[in-house]
Amino acid sequence: MPRRSEPFLGPGANQLRETRLGENDDFSLILGGPLYQLFCRAHLCGKFLELLRRRVLVICGVAWLPLLIFCILEGNAWGSGTKLPFLMDIEPYARFLIGMPLLVVAELVVHERMRPVVRQFIERGLVPENARERFHQAIASAMRLRNSARAEIGLIAVVYVLGIFLVWRGDPVLETGSWHGSFFRGEFHPTLAGWWFRCVSLPLLQFLLLRWYYRIFIWIRFLWQISKLDLHLVATHPDRSAGLGFLTLISYAFTPLLFAQGALVAGIIADRIFYGGAKLTQFNVEIGALVVVAVIMVVGPLLVFASLLARVKRIALHEYGAFAQRYVHEFDKKWLRGGAPPDENVLGTSDIQSLADLGNSFEVVKQMKMIPFTARALVNLVIVALIPIAPLVFTVIPADELLQRLLKLFF
Repeated sequence: MPRRSEPFLGPGANQLRETRLGENDDFSLILGGPLYQLFCRAHLCGKFLELLRRRVLVICGVAWLPLLIFCILEGNAWGSGTKLPFLMDIEPYARFLIGMPLLVVAELVVHERMRPVVRQFIERGLVPENARERFHQAIASAMRLRNSARAEIGLIAVVYVLGIFLVWRGDPVLETGSWHGSFFRGEFHPTLAGWWFRCVSLPLLQFLLLRWYYRIFIWIRFLWQISKLDLHLVATHPDRSAGLGFLTLISYAFTPLLFAQGALVAGIIADRIFYGGAKLTQFNVEIGALVVVAVIMVVGPLLVFASLLARVKRIALHEYGAFAQRYVHEFDKKWLRGGAPPDENVLGTSDIQSLADLGNSFEVVKQMKMIPFTARALVNLVIVALIPIAPLVFTVIPADELLQRLLKLFF
């Protein structure tokens, strides 16, 4: 009998076949893409994101060190040749020595926290056998998007095209000039450091940030595809999320990313306050936008399960309500209406314990959340995003006055 040939599955066949073999450990939003391959070939990254310190030093060195060298050569590093020397400018520190390193560190954290998530869907029996094929296809689709060269090239194009019309216009804190450049006859003339900042440093930072947003889009899309499967969810699961509570843990992995975004915003605001004469209260919109972005990044991917969990809760309330009605009717008939045998003792009977257990189960269903996330965790992550901005409160309220107000709250 001739051997049956294997059907052609397209360019993602090998990836899909490997996923079917159970290698779900390889699911990662980080281990792929042209930049990752470039880092590996340049010995800045290992197969599993090793060499983190080397990677941070090189990326931040490319962005920040040339700025310092050019400013030293041009006399704009610390001297009196400009009203805002480079070493006195807060924004480059916040961008390239705090925010950018954290964007790189976040890759390792998210990679290590996210890998077990895919296994949980299988290990907990949430994906039934008849949905395994679609589950593996969702994994393969996410990996193809992650590895897309077109996507990263598109991000680079966005960075430079938008930079030409928005960033390159120049928005210096002091209109009289800074290490970025100076004004002559109403036109801004960048220094060598200013050109490097606009052509290399800032685009690199923006690319890393947009690349993160693209990864979050992939994560949302993957979870949305999973939410469309016939998942085996149980409304009485003690995590109050029908068994999806483990997804909360992955949100904490985005802590470095949230802190990095807070540092970027804090650096911009600090320069405007210390050198532009602005007040912290003038940046309520920017701070509010930071909080909104943090909430979307953390809670947004989990919103795809809202309708599914709502349906599970609605069905469970109906089913458990009907079952509870039958049980309490039989309990009432047996123990309160004379239905129990004369020789059966009420003490020690399991009927009362079963009634209590049923009540607890029904209460769990009532308390079931529509999003597998807790309000406390959300507040903690928003606080992380706002921590870099917190020191700027001292520009509005002196430290001693703020301390006195805090003491009055507790004493």
